[in-house]
Amino acid sequence: MSGEIEVDWLVAGAGAGGMTGAVVAHQLGGSVLLAEKEPVYGGTTAKSGGVAWIPANHRLAEFGIDDDSEQALSYLRGLIGDSVPEARVRAYAERASEMLRFMMQHSHVHYTPLPAYMDYYDSVPGYQSGGRSMDPAPMHIRHLGGAAATMSRDHYTDLLLPFNVSVVEGRRLQEMDFGAYALGARLAARYYLDLPARLARRGDDRLTLGPALVGRLRRSMLDRDIPLWLDAPVSELLCEGRRVSGARVCRSGKDIVVRARRGVLLTTGGFARNAILRRQYQPQPSSDRWTAAAPGSTGDSITLGEKVDAALGFMGSAWWSPTYILPDGRSLALISGKSNPGSIMVNRCGRRFTNEAQPYEDVVKDQYASEARGEGAVPCYLIFDTTFREKYTAGHIKPSKITPDSKLPPNYFDSGLLTRAGTLAELARQIGIDAAALEQTVADFNDHARLGKDPAFGRGDSLHDRYYADPKVEPNPSLAPLDRGPFYALRCEPGDLDTKGGLLCNEFGQVLDGNGDTIDGLYAAGNASSAVMGDTYPGAGSTIGSAMTFAYIAAQHAFATP
Repeated sequence: MSGEIEVDWLVAGAGAGGMTGAVVAHQLGGSVLLAEKEPVYGGTTAKSGGVAWIPANHRLAEFGIDDDSEQALSYLRGLIGDSVPEARVRAYAERASEMLRFMMQHSHVHYTPLPAYMDYYDSVPGYQSGGRSMDPAPMHIRHLGGAAATMSRDHYTDLLLPFNVSVVEGRRLQEMDFGAYALGARLAARYYLDLPARLARRGDDRLTLGPALVGRLRRSMLDRDIPLWLDAPVSELLCEGRRVSGARVCRSGKDIVVRARRGVLLTTGGFARNAILRRQYQPQPSSDRWTAAAPGSTGDSITLGEKVDAALGFMGSAWWSPTYILPDGRSLALISGKSNPGSIMVNRCGRRFTNEAQPYEDVVKDQYASEARGEGAVPCYLIFDTTFREKYTAGHIKPSKITPDSKLPPNYFDSGLLTRAGTLAELARQIGIDAAALEQTVADFNDHARLGKDPAFGRGDSLHDRYYADPKVEPNPSLAPLDRGPFYALRCEPGDLDTKGGLLCNEFGQVLDGNGDTIDGLYAAGNASSAVMGDTYPGAGSTIGSAMTFAYIAAQHAFATP
């Protein structure tokens, strides 16, 4: 292999942003190389729900939803304030829909609005009650051919169900009525009748959520013969004067100089798996074990960018979510289980500290605030009773009517992940929290929950709070008393889906230096860049939506520049 090659566009990182940037550049007539440091492609996207938050998207009219970029900008500006330059926020509000239309026209990417999946903050002007968050279309893995073997398959759904489900299917299954059981039966039948996969003892070959988006992007690259190098980290950016002209890529133990005529796009993810950077920048205590991000999210773009004087932003922020650690070391995000009735979250003082059903970003921010007050909220505990245990999932742990305690792995209990006791006082003793305070907290909560009220935190008041709750419970689908033992505690950490601090960029995705000037030839998108959302989380899919949008914008800018 030659020690030097030349392309128009070099992309580092094979997640949603990187593969989008590669496809767009190729469609614009460029020669493209995508380099991924891991032995598999997909990154954190492959571990995610694959949802993209795309305001004013072109499919909303099909669902009778009226939206435009000015409403979206008003909503974003109301959340973000002036912490991000308006030109960058406006670029997202105006061009996310353009990106989606382009990708649905020129690639296998396909998204459908979720009309019942609302933005997270209904009090902010420009809010939409549904449709901006979009579900990626499923695909069968056979369409990837041999490329299926190197796709990341590290997704949490294999712990919950034998078959994969879309966002819509997953939401329907949670309702556990006749229609939900019928849907489950159809999905199970399709899964078990896929004889090639069953005989090979593979997982479900029907991809949904993040893996489906990854698969569709990879198929789009295969159609275009865009090369993807795996096990190929970028070790150094190369410059000619002040312009980034390429990079040094290590492949098969050999350094390859890749000249990039149009530029280099960094989409290597955040630094959630980098303990040193977390200690330097993030709220404490923190751990690289608590994140649900991919193993490759170690801050490579930050290291590369700083060597060419790139500026950084929002390094103390993350796409926060409570997580819990399995005995095998895997960290899973707790997205939906915390909203169901018959549960509360408490700190080690035995007190509630948050509206458990609010957006997961805010739960972790409240957890850190409680810790800072000396209340011992790291870890905290999701407390629930036997009624909850029988009816609802707690993370990936299925209801006891499906998986009784006797069928759970014993190390769930032995490791302290899950604790069970006949009384609240005994549960408190086992997990080391104030027993009298926990009993009083639950008593107070129960008195109000029976009336459908939460005067302390307003749980269940918003449409968002009710989305993952139980509509059969009245008057508040997110509230019910904890009054039936035995009682349970799930240990929860202040985790994240990945960090959101990184290289400071302008509205074109160009990386900026400490003086606010552009570093010509260098672009960044996704969690490698400083988030356009700032320290906020506007709605489900904000991570992937912004990654794909700014990868698209970056490629368009690079190929429009002489």
